[in-house]
Amino acid sequence: MKKLIILFNILACLMVLESCSKLDVDVESQYVKENFPVTNSDYAALFGTMYSNLSSQYGVPYWRMQELSGDAAIIPARDGNFDDGGQYRQLHYHTWTIDHPNVRDIWQWGFGGINNCNRLINLTNESNVAAATKASSLAEVKAMRALYYFFMMDLYGNVPIIDTFPVSSLPGNQTRDKVFEFIEKELLAVVAQLPVKDNNNRIAVYGRPTQAMVYALLEKMYLNAEVYTGKPRYADAVIMADNILKNTNYALDNKYSDIFDVNNGPQINETIFAVPYDQQIPGNQMTRFGFYPALAPAYGINVGFSIAMSTTPEYYNRFNLANDIRNSFWLIGKQYAPDANRRPDLTKPVFVAGTTTQIEITPDLILKPGKPMDLGNTVADQAKGVRSVKYWPDINAIQATRLNGNDMPLLRLADVMLMKAEAILRGAAATTVNGELQTPTVLLNKIRNRAGAPTVATVTLSTLLDERAREFSWEAWRRNDLIRFGQFETEYPLPNDVLFMNKDLTRRIYPIPANELKLNTNLRQNPGY
Repeated sequence: MKKLIILFNILACLMVLESCSKLDVDVESQYVKENFPVTNSDYAALFGTMYSNLSSQYGVPYWRMQELSGDAAIIPARDGNFDDGGQYRQLHYHTWTIDHPNVRDIWQWGFGGINNCNRLINLTNESNVAAATKASSLAEVKAMRALYYFFMMDLYGNVPIIDTFPVSSLPGNQTRDKVFEFIEKELLAVVAQLPVKDNNNRIAVYGRPTQAMVYALLEKMYLNAEVYTGKPRYADAVIMADNILKNTNYALDNKYSDIFDVNNGPQINETIFAVPYDQQIPGNQMTRFGFYPALAPAYGINVGFSIAMSTTPEYYNRFNLANDIRNSFWLIGKQYAPDANRRPDLTKPVFVAGTTTQIEITPDLILKPGKPMDLGNTVADQAKGVRSVKYWPDINAIQATRLNGNDMPLLRLADVMLMKAEAILRGAAATTVNGELQTPTVLLNKIRNRAGAPTVATVTLSTLLDERAREFSWEAWRRNDLIRFGQFETEYPLPNDVLFMNKDLTRRIYPIPANELKLNTNLRQNPGY
């Protein structure tokens, strides 16, 4: 099924996507009014650049900015290895600089995507296609542009608004609330022209904007509106949630692991918008960085991986509910080869190479004295830190790329439900959908029931944040959640640590990259940098 998705990426290398620092480039395209695409495959080729750009950086650099800056993921050095100039500890301690590689690269990625969408809007407007085709095409591109803008607003706050291509003059920043208004207006204007997912078109719309994608993104914006604009919009968040929840084509999948499987895709009922990956679509390297490499043969993989990334003990301690299937997607303790159901096969222990000592992964991240965020690199040191196999290792991975074929869900129904529960806890009224009064307790227990975890009688905001940690581990929402709950500055001390977190509230948004400020003198740096 994923080969169908590749159709939308076949022009990944055809054009260079320019960042907002290069807005005066000549427009070069093989498409003009006379030969504008008319067939579905033509459109897939033309619009494929929106999606290939998205997948290129979402699975690693963007993900790192959202997860390594919180408690869910950490990349400690191993006797100097995997330090990479200190960039990972800078994310962990909130000490990133204006020339941090992720800060720089994701700005260029986001505005490259926006710039490309503006180019596609120009081409579509100049085409001779039928009015209905033009309207649906413009809606698709503008929804994708809004998604890129959401990423930029969430990460960098005060960013330029660029809606033309080419641009005659270099733009200055807009305030975050103005960017919020722009995104909101764009999404509301296009939602009616986007398709509604049903059982007949789920393959065709997979990985592309739908009405539900717009509603889920707006729900996310309204839930965070106090952070972004200073004004609460919780009732609006509930309205957006209900627009999705009333569509019975979306449902929680019975098997949690299916959502993140190597063969996930359009068959997943709860996926609202996903970033597709396979061995031909680069970007997802979750196994490369998050797995334990000595286990690869036991999992049927003949690829060397990193030993670096794990989670913090504090985050892992939340996975403490009896019979919760989500507990099983962490590697901890004595290690065994997995059985057909991905449970440890207790008859197949995995040993340290060349020994009869069973591999044992320990949760504590005990640093070597005097070394900044460094665990050491002995066999025992390499086994420090709980690893995630939520995105199950791909047996088709090859050494040259070490890619995963698992699609990465960006918006899904469980998130819609827990966002609605949170909005109600923060003051919105509970609503009835399809004959069911959906209180926070009802909504959270749906998530618990699917996971096999004990249900609850009451829900608090603290309960809900812990549930979001369990449900959305390593799905690139942790920073967003911690900021909204006022916990982004919570420190997680590591034994023998010599570094401290920068707890200044200005760190809740990243800086404008140094190179962009040099290239565009109309940009102004964010406060605190």
